[in-house]
Amino acid sequence: MSFSLKRILPHLLVLLGFVVLSLAYFSPVLQGKKIFQSDIMHYIGMAQQQKDFAQTSGEETYWTNSAFGGMPTYQLGAQYPNNYIKKLDLALRFLPRPADYLFLYFIGFYILLLSLKVDVKLSALGAVAFGFSTYLIIILGVGHNAKAHAIAYMPVVLAGIILTFRKKYILGFLLTAVALGLEIVANHFQMTYYLLFLVIILGVVYLIDAYRKQILPNYFKSVGLLAIAALLAVGFNATNLMATQEYAKESTRGKSDLTINLDGSEKEVTSGLDKDYITEYSYGLAETFNLFIPRFMGGGNTEDIGKDSETYKTYVTMGASPIEALELSKNAPMYWGDQPIVEAPAYVGAVILFLFVLGLFLVKGRLKWWLVAGTIFSLLLSYGKTEPFGFITNFFIDNVPLYDKFRAVTSIQVLLELCIPVLGIFALVRLFNDFEKDEQKLKALKYAVAITGGLCVFFLLFKSVFFDFKSFRDQGIPDVLLDALIEDRKSLFNTDTIRSLILVLLSAGTIYFFLKKKLSQNLVVVVFAILILFDLVSINRNYVNNDNFVSALKVDKPYQPNAADKEILKDKGHYRVLDMSTQGQRQPARAAYFHNSLFGYHAAKLGRYNDLMEFHIYNNNMNVLNMLNTKYIIAEDQGQIFPYDNPDANGNAWFVSELDVLSSANEEIKALDSLDTKRKAVTTMTVNPTAKTFNVDSTALITLKEFKPNYLKYESNNANDGFAVFSEIYYKEGWNAYIDGELKPHIRVNYVLRGMEIPAGQHTIEFKFEPKVIQTGSKIALASSAVFGVLLLLGIFFQFKKEKEVV
Repeated sequence: MSFSLKRILPHLLVLLGFVVLSLAYFSPVLQGKKIFQSDIMHYIGMAQQQKDFAQTSGEETYWTNSAFGGMPTYQLGAQYPNNYIKKLDLALRFLPRPADYLFLYFIGFYILLLSLKVDVKLSALGAVAFGFSTYLIIILGVGHNAKAHAIAYMPVVLAGIILTFRKKYILGFLLTAVALGLEIVANHFQMTYYLLFLVIILGVVYLIDAYRKQILPNYFKSVGLLAIAALLAVGFNATNLMATQEYAKESTRGKSDLTINLDGSEKEVTSGLDKDYITEYSYGLAETFNLFIPRFMGGGNTEDIGKDSETYKTYVTMGASPIEALELSKNAPMYWGDQPIVEAPAYVGAVILFLFVLGLFLVKGRLKWWLVAGTIFSLLLSYGKTEPFGFITNFFIDNVPLYDKFRAVTSIQVLLELCIPVLGIFALVRLFNDFEKDEQKLKALKYAVAITGGLCVFFLLFKSVFFDFKSFRDQGIPDVLLDALIEDRKSLFNTDTIRSLILVLLSAGTIYFFLKKKLSQNLVVVVFAILILFDLVSINRNYVNNDNFVSALKVDKPYQPNAADKEILKDKGHYRVLDMSTQGQRQPARAAYFHNSLFGYHAAKLGRYNDLMEFHIYNNNMNVLNMLNTKYIIAEDQGQIFPYDNPDANGNAWFVSELDVLSSANEEIKALDSLDTKRKAVTTMTVNPTAKTFNVDSTALITLKEFKPNYLKYESNNANDGFAVFSEIYYKEGWNAYIDGELKPHIRVNYVLRGMEIPAGQHTIEFKFEPKVIQTGSKIALASSAVFGVLLLLGIFFQFKKEKEVV
């Protein structure tokens, strides 16, 4: 396998350029600052206990007690043995965050275009257009790091697949295995799932093409190699995948055991998420044009429209001081679309969309139809429940496996974010080559200008005919202020529509002068690089800029203990805390940073615990709070935060005198309405006999002697055989109970807790979190990595041998 500096130098220069661009956009990282991301702040709160445990003990815990009463850490950044693909991922993300993700955007898309035989300059241009796409920058601003991570590796996976279909079997196979392994390690299964749709579309297009060209054997050979590569990629990530699959069944993403709602009405039982929850964020039909005109629908929920706005003037007229009016105008409710919250428009770019439309007329063959199909598919599913396309999403929810496991259907637009720049760059590829005559290119240019420029002119002329610029969120706003807001929304609409029109005309003019031999190819690339950077970066900086960065200390330690936290922390025991303060509600993972909290922030809580919160904890059922050993409640009175010491908390474990076996989860959760949890327990699990009573005298005692997130040790002393309830969350896959060192069964009681029979006398009871899935998955990961290592060496050997034979 021959390498020469001349061959690799252009790529090295491009990579260096990507590094510079990434650091330039997020320049505060060079000063040691870090971007403040709300979701990451919540994550830090959730993961602090496991982080502290790893630092003090030197080992990983796969269970945390710090949030939602207790849950596995599988989706909280758990580190697994033999996870070598993760080490590779960390090596690739060598830049400070979030510049590392922007760099991955660039390099991933660059590799994809190279795999499609695009030259270095245009590949670099396409990478810039993709990486600075507004949605991809916005998710970095709010902290959707896992999503950004997975999106960044999507193009590389596609590159490996395309190389394999192009009969570059060795390189394609190896790249697909590694890229898909990296894609999975990003741990955002929704994005990986959406990528699968695009891969299927790509596979179908290549299948049709192979059938037409009568090369089906080559096609199926490629599919076979890709299947093996996928198996290896899954093997690299076996531990996380297996653990996540196991956990998903017990989480809110799995099937609920309840068939009733909080009000007692019959509940629609599904194997996944509720349909309304899945489609809560559905793209409006008119919002489609946000892809081309950034603030077509006002931009984000709040926009800074300044003192020249009608809103500012109206606030002053209404009696606000200039300072107050200016502050209110910095957070004006401009977005008038249908989604609950929009941080910023999903703007792809007027320049790249113009090139995309040009590509519709210039690009031919399977590539075009794959990209167009992917774009349309993505757009239709992003509409969610929006009519008239709601039936498509309903069909997918009801019939397509796993589709009902994910929410926020608008996220599927990542596929069009990827497809549009590819076709746009290929428009330039076709422009520069000689496959079409200049007359055909000019004709295509006219069509592209007529469509994109004409659309802008149409909206400028007829906006008031089709849109009223009002939002469902406008209810309660005084008419005089609403009129001002509408005028400002129209102003943003006009400004950005004219902006897109100018960019279209500049892009078209550049191509026109090229076709008239007035500009060289290199100059055209430079002009488009300037246009794309101006187009996207100027919009992105409105939403993610230097103001998002703070000192590293504020990011690494986002929570500071208040007086209530300090007082509670004096108690070194094992207990739970319920934070009812305004601060705690605003920052749901805050209490988890310091204490074992009843609340937290996570998209996939344990399903039964989520039921318990909805039925009882949110309603302040003290019997339930007591059984969860809620020793402290952080309360607030007239702005003063203080800890309330709950003397009625049941403690860490206790003996009950009665255990009732109920027939359904519905009965069990309803029984907790009035259950005396100190004396009685209920269960739906098999107990023999079906009901039991126990003698509990005043000397019966069970005491917690040692506690860690993954280990608890109790000592019991009871004159009679008894049944103990432990104020710990039941999770059957991993928690093992031992009495005097001997493994014993335990059951779920009181809907979420653990319970077990304890024989008379003095005994040591231990609970150990020993998930078999970690041991099994780690072995599979090691074996997969070893197999890949051998295949990599063989691939290098055969490639070297092949090139030597050619020479």
